[in-house]
Amino acid sequence: MAKNDSRQFLERLLATPSPSGYEQPAQRLVRERLEEVADEIRSDVHGNLIAVLNPGGSPRVMLAGHVDQIGFMVRHVSEQGYLHFAPIGGIDAAVVPGLELTVHTAGGPLPAVVGRKPIHLMKPEERNRQKIEIDRLWLDIGARDGKQARRLVQVGDVVTYRLAPQRLLGNNLAAAGMDDKAGVCAVTEALRLLGRQRRRLRCAVYAVSTVQEELGLRGARTSSFGIDPQLGIAVDVTHAADHPGGDKKRTGDIRLGRGPAVTLGPNINPVLSKLLLDTARLRKIAVQREAEPRATGTDANVMQVTRAGVAAGLLGIPCRYMHTPVEVVNTRDIDLCARLLAETCLRVGPRSDFIPR
Repeated sequence: MAKNDSRQFLERLLATPSPSGYEQPAQRLVRERLEEVADEIRSDVHGNLIAVLNPGGSPRVMLAGHVDQIGFMVRHVSEQGYLHFAPIGGIDAAVVPGLELTVHTAGGPLPAVVGRKPIHLMKPEERNRQKIEIDRLWLDIGARDGKQARRLVQVGDVVTYRLAPQRLLGNNLAAAGMDDKAGVCAVTEALRLLGRQRRRLRCAVYAVSTVQEELGLRGARTSSFGIDPQLGIAVDVTHAADHPGGDKKRTGDIRLGRGPAVTLGPNINPVLSKLLLDTARLRKIAVQREAEPRATGTDANVMQVTRAGVAAGLLGIPCRYMHTPVEVVNTRDIDLCARLLAETCLRVGPRSDFIPR
């Protein structure tokens, strides 16, 4: 990323657990990052973190990235000391067997591994079963029995993938929870950029680290109702096609390192998408174009239909292997996304009109 402290912030965020509904450890980091620049900062009853710059400006612009990540929850502790668990959000069960996970207990993080019947002991019909079911797996924490396990783990404790960001070649970074801590980082850094240019800022900017997106866009729904923005730009990860499993016919030719993807489609206000593209061209910010002919599965979806309607936009940070423990992004794309958000906000003022004509 452009600055070392921005990269460190992202890596700290990725190393902090935030399963949907349990985002507060990560929200504390975001608050710490923004409280020195924001004019106002608050949390709502849902857990969304809202940082405001130039609150008296017009119009109100909401920038949203969701801080929650997919995970698991302990449902049962067996008499043998094994933990049975269920997914939080859209888990790809095929990648779960054999993983190292972390149980977040009242006493602190507890390492665990995912157990499964060895292939040698499976019946033919079990070996040929295409679908892996979470309820046929278990967590092994090394407990000698249920009594010892229950002293450490309670039903309802949350579980995450092992949170250890891994730097790859170039500016590529692999980690669980890149969806959508990459977006939160972009929104956070955009507000910090605007804080250094506040004299030029005419609109009010609300940077929101939203919660529970993975359970149905819930945090963006409540925070956008409370803020009542005229413009809303969501930042989320989007599928990259630059790997052997990519499909350009389905996702477009989206690649890491070529900038954020500006989404076009019925969920997106055409005046705002044009402003984003024009700003990118004017400020020489590399971007890609992404077509989405349906309502998106992002915070932009609910922002668009809040109250009497919001001019919604969506920037996608290219990501490989979404919803696995090794989501890969290029940190340059996050930098470019933050710059585009900030430069776009600087071009919005009281006379801006986003009604399609």
